[in-house]
Amino acid sequence: MVSIKDVAQKANVSTATVSRVISKPEAVKEETSKKVLKAIQELNYQPNVLARQLRRLETKTILVIVPDITNTFFSKVLRGIESVAVSNGYKVILGDAGNDVEREEEYLNVLRQKQADGIVMLTARMETGVIEKFSVDYPLVLACEYIEGSTIPTVSIDNVSSARKATEYLIALGHEKIGTITGPLNVVLGKDRLKGYTQAMARHNLSVEPFLVQEGTFTFDSGYNMMMKFLALSNPPTAVFAANDEMAFGAVKAVKSRGLRVPEDVSVIGFDDIEFSAIFEPPLTTISQPTFEIGTKAMELLLKLMNEDEITRNQYILEDSLIERDSCTRNNA
Repeated sequence: MVSIKDVAQKANVSTATVSRVISKPEAVKEETSKKVLKAIQELNYQPNVLARQLRRLETKTILVIVPDITNTFFSKVLRGIESVAVSNGYKVILGDAGNDVEREEEYLNVLRQKQADGIVMLTARMETGVIEKFSVDYPLVLACEYIEGSTIPTVSIDNVSSARKATEYLIALGHEKIGTITGPLNVVLGKDRLKGYTQAMARHNLSVEPFLVQEGTFTFDSGYNMMMKFLALSNPPTAVFAANDEMAFGAVKAVKSRGLRVPEDVSVIGFDDIEFSAIFEPPLTTISQPTFEIGTKAMELLLKLMNEDEITRNQYILEDSLIERDSCTRNNA
């Protein structure tokens, strides 16, 4: 079945432009309109009139889907989304997927049933084809998590380079035996942050033994348990990169439970810079994401989709920063 995306590719325009040619031809340049109409005719594209009509029945409501509502990282992202939404007359409702892909898919019905006008997804774990197909007919923006090669508007940081930066910080402090507690490796953030770690180690000719990589679940408990595995080694790592702050907190607790000290015995660096990182003991060195800005940019993109305005860029990569605190120190061994 021919989709609006097929027409856009053939005419070399955006899907928003195709949509405007169909619904508001007077708003499109004549030359562009002719290209799109020719593509529609050649492909025998049949517009989804029902979906378009339903979209015009505004609810002035936005749905935001988070993978895990207990993860405090998402609070500032949500604030950013809501600040733009409210100023434009929209209210925000929250859907907690609970790290369940099936529940993620169920939330898409909120738009199908016309209970919201658009979706910002802070999780992207369902099958790529499902999200891609849905995004053709309904306004959808991805933030934080992402799909490689997708044309869906996306806002995030470069998680590979950020993780590489964190690992190289530990290397610059003289650490050579560095462990990592990854996120789930079936999730893009887990894979990308592991990739950044391995790139940094390879760049400095440091070996990554299998026992130096332990898979966590982005939770405090998994950070604690994986660090206990490191500490059980006869020659444990002198530093650990945890792929988020929650796991870093768990790792620090594990070190202390063994009567050891952070950073004197083991340096620990996290990722996300959630609010508790600054007041944790010791204050956590971490990678800070521009969470509020991720939220505001995602909502601005969603507004453009809902208004059928043209989006010139599909992917926005925002800058992260390394926050130095007290959980890392030089390795003098």
